[in-house]
Amino acid sequence: MRVLFIARTSLFKQKGGDTIQMVNTANNLMRSGVEVDIHLTTDKIDYEQYDLLHFFNIIRPADILYHINKTKKPFVVSPILVDYSEFDKQYRHGLSGFILKCFSANTNEYIKTISRWMAGKGKLKSKSYLWKGQQKSIKEILQRTSLLLPNSEAEYGQLEKLFGTKKIYSVIPNGIDCTIFQSGQNEIKNNKLVICAARIEGIKNQLNLIRALNDTSYTLILIGSPAHNQKSYYNECKKIASRNILFRDEISQVKLAEYYRSAKVHALPSWFETCGLSSLEAAAMGCNITITDRGYTREYFGNDAFYCDPADPKSIFNAIENAAQSEFRNKLQEKIFCQYTWQRTAELTVKAYKKIIAA
Repeated sequence: MRVLFIARTSLFKQKGGDTIQMVNTANNLMRSGVEVDIHLTTDKIDYEQYDLLHFFNIIRPADILYHINKTKKPFVVSPILVDYSEFDKQYRHGLSGFILKCFSANTNEYIKTISRWMAGKGKLKSKSYLWKGQQKSIKEILQRTSLLLPNSEAEYGQLEKLFGTKKIYSVIPNGIDCTIFQSGQNEIKNNKLVICAARIEGIKNQLNLIRALNDTSYTLILIGSPAHNQKSYYNECKKIASRNILFRDEISQVKLAEYYRSAKVHALPSWFETCGLSSLEAAAMGCNITITDRGYTREYFGNDAFYCDPADPKSIFNAIENAAQSEFRNKLQEKIFCQYTWQRTAELTVKAYKKIIAA
């Protein structure tokens, strides 16, 4: 079986959770005997080489429309459905913030796509997106896909709610690399050390995390590079940060594991999370998890995480304080090594592919 992954043009220049998901899924699929190539949406592609196409990021439908209109090959979609609406409407600043407060979530994503194209920061592969718009484009993709591969039941439920399309689906959860992130329950933890591993950008909400921990007894280490289009947000974070807030650029996952090994708490108070990959990794390494209550996080972490309201620094602080003072949640660690590994992700993905190929 030969499969093609098709991704956003900035997949490797501006790495995110989808980069980690795609690379690790591809690597583990290849270990299972599936041939996988990764191409960017702007690449010239010979579709006839492949049995199946696999798209990621349904909130960028223009990228997908172009390719599915060029070939009749069957395709599947990993939606990675992130809702930016709360951040866009309530907390984004400047001219873009003023504009995005006025429209629906789908209209806002349409505006962002067209703006990137007009500013030369992205290519609009499918011109039909101009008149179809965000919602109709996504509906068309949902109707035509052979199978949906959401990362959780909650994500599929949100897709159905927002776009009114019932579709055959298989849940393919995110995972961790067990060769890097190994059991850390016997490590000596610093109860006053908090780690946040994430690209520094508004949706990840480092600003309110800093406000929550400024001038407290905790040391907060923010690990991640600023998003290319959010340097002003990064500068604002640096500006308000007290001495107990430290910044580290993006590092390898091997080095990241060393930080997880030392910290008692990992905090990710995002405005929205489909999962929170760094939270999975940190929990595998023996950290207690403070995470947003927005998105699909409860399906992954259940009652074994410390949830917070991303809009409220006091709520963030209280969740971190509870996490720092509590015993480590062994059940969560066991659950991750059983259910949330990239090897299992690949196994479930192969089963999904075989359904399509057989059909």
